[in-house]
Amino acid sequence: MKLEGSCRCGAVRFSLKAYAPCPYMRCYCSICRKTAGGGGYAINLGARADTLTVEGEDAIAMFHAVIDGEESPGERRFCRHCGSALWVSDPRWPELVHPFASAIDTPLPTPPETVHIMLAHAADWAKPERVEGDRYFDGYPDQSLEDWHRTHGLLDNA
Repeated sequence: MKLEGSCRCGAVRFSLKAYAPCPYMRCYCSICRKTAGGGGYAINLGARADTLTVEGEDAIAMFHAVIDGEESPGERRFCRHCGSALWVSDPRWPELVHPFASAIDTPLPTPPETVHIMLAHAADWAKPERVEGDRYFDGYPDQSLEDWHRTHGLLDNA
């Protein structure tokens, strides 16, 4: 699915092809919560890095989180003007890019369930409402982004 996104101030616009376009997984870790700034969680989608096109690249800054005292190789891109979270990539998996659903302007599919992850790291005020059919994990989920989309018939290999 082709997705188009932007930052809040309009300095950055981007498009890419998402193989995993359904915004189903909410991450409550402190990194996602503090860098994405919405709802106490962040939602990442899965896309192919070779399809990413960017306008306004000079407005993009990058952040490496520190995890357990070590700098993560993960590269979080955001707009240096308005602070909007844009996407995450990691040189260990150069073929992938994970745009934040919050930066996407294209209407996204409605997920059949929501998977809440990293709940052991959630802020006290960011506890998810318990919804029948949703799944909850203190750490990482039992399925990858790609596997979840495949299981639900939502994987876009086009």
